[in-house]
Amino acid sequence: MKPNKGKTCTRERDYVYKFNAGNQHLVLTVPLKFPVQENISHLHGRLMLLHNLPCFIENDLKQSLNKFIEEETIKDYDREAEMALEAVKSGKVDINQLADTWAKAYKETTLEYAKPEETSWDEDFADVYHDLIHSPASEMLLNLEHNYFVSISELISERDVELKKLRERQGAEMDKVMQELGKSLTDQDVNSLAAQHFESQQDLENKWTNELKQSTAIQKQEYQEWVIKLHQDLKNPNNSSISDEIKVQPSQLRESVEGNGRIYEEQRLLEESFTIHLGAQLKTMHNLRLLRADMLDFCKHKRNHRSGVKLHRLQTAMSLYSTSLCGLVLLVDNRISSYSGIKRDFATVCQECTDFHFPGIQEQLEIVQKVVLKARAQRSSKSKRHHENKSSGNEDKLKNIERNQSNILPGEFYITRHSNLSEIHVAFHLCVDDNVRSGNVTARDPAIMGLRNILKVCCTHDITTISIPLLLVHDMSEEMTIPWCLKRAELVFKCVKGFMMEMASWDGGISRTVQFLVPQTISEEMFYQLSNMLPQIFRVSSTLTLTSKH
Repeated sequence: MKPNKGKTCTRERDYVYKFNAGNQHLVLTVPLKFPVQENISHLHGRLMLLHNLPCFIENDLKQSLNKFIEEETIKDYDREAEMALEAVKSGKVDINQLADTWAKAYKETTLEYAKPEETSWDEDFADVYHDLIHSPASEMLLNLEHNYFVSISELISERDVELKKLRERQGAEMDKVMQELGKSLTDQDVNSLAAQHFESQQDLENKWTNELKQSTAIQKQEYQEWVIKLHQDLKNPNNSSISDEIKVQPSQLRESVEGNGRIYEEQRLLEESFTIHLGAQLKTMHNLRLLRADMLDFCKHKRNHRSGVKLHRLQTAMSLYSTSLCGLVLLVDNRISSYSGIKRDFATVCQECTDFHFPGIQEQLEIVQKVVLKARAQRSSKSKRHHENKSSGNEDKLKNIERNQSNILPGEFYITRHSNLSEIHVAFHLCVDDNVRSGNVTARDPAIMGLRNILKVCCTHDITTISIPLLLVHDMSEEMTIPWCLKRAELVFKCVKGFMMEMASWDGGISRTVQFLVPQTISEEMFYQLSNMLPQIFRVSSTLTLTSKH
């Protein structure tokens, strides 16, 4: 069988059909190549048309043609089978190899013979963690995670202090050199010193990066091994020491040193909550919140392990492997990196605490970059083939596609998963351009359509809480006047309302929580104007007061 693999043996045979038309006895002879690749119905129609055959033989001709092709095809299969058997009998084909091929084919295509799917380490660990976080041992898990967080934060504080001292020392050296410039030193001396300073900074940053990577890797391995061991010990009813160990006193927690300077300042939080009903006939209840807060406040861990902070963290941990995930929309530029702006701040927050369940932020971004490059290459090849058939007026567009293959376009987004953030599990990195700061954004703008696609992903992947920047910016600027803010908020409110009504067809009408965030620098007056606008656009549920008659 194997020597003939890939070889198609074509044979030509004459199909003969005899019929009577009045007193005439007619014979139709048609050469056919086997195996027949053409659709038999199409072949029958062509024969009727080309040979101008009478309509009363149409059905009989089709039956005869089908029968002839089927019989001849079976003969060919029988002939090939006989040849294959002869090859096996004569030793041309290895019987063991043939048996292995057949066994592999059965395993891959037939469920009855397929091997049962083996669960991966990540799936096993996820199941174990889900069981423990919903048990009395959840206190131990959170305490251990918090202690690991404090340990990494102290390392980062030491790194920041060392880098600050190095920059101050280098700044003093450069000032001295600049004073001697033109006297005893030349521009070449200044450039040489600057190169030395840059190399020293790079060496120090690489040293701390490697140390942080090593520490997080050790923490992750220790934590996962400890979780598995704890789960096994809890299954043993005779092990009474574990139940005593679970009762950890709050005094055993490691607290951070206030003098480290990495405590996040808390500003006064403005918040308004609404309950709405959307839908024409079958209405679905949703919760809306308007907040004046920083996006990263939902990601940052607090060093002081207060009860309120601890409850937030417990809720996030308990819903990590559930159908009630929390998401956040970050507005980023078109480069997939973590070197500037809110991307750098977000990556810094992610690196302050070890992620025990998912890859680190840098690893996830590298995976996204590979996927984008692959998708761009496919899209670029399709675009080239499309434009080759047209005029050459699109050369600039083609060059732009080739030049920016590693970047994403406005309205596109990539997703990162996290288990080490305070209140969210999923981050949507939505690409926007400078157009969002202008006043001409419409409902068809890429940023708005990106929000629609994000909400669709939320529906298909069990994300029931999503935080959205209401003004499509994270920071206020001079051109963002009160009319600008009101116009932008009205647009986003109306578009999100329409998208939420679409959700009913996407997920069957599941209650969700949508949080609209405005920058912290916005005034209280502006905040309450936006708060008054929201119930005018959404249908807010009114309260009903019941009084009893005596």
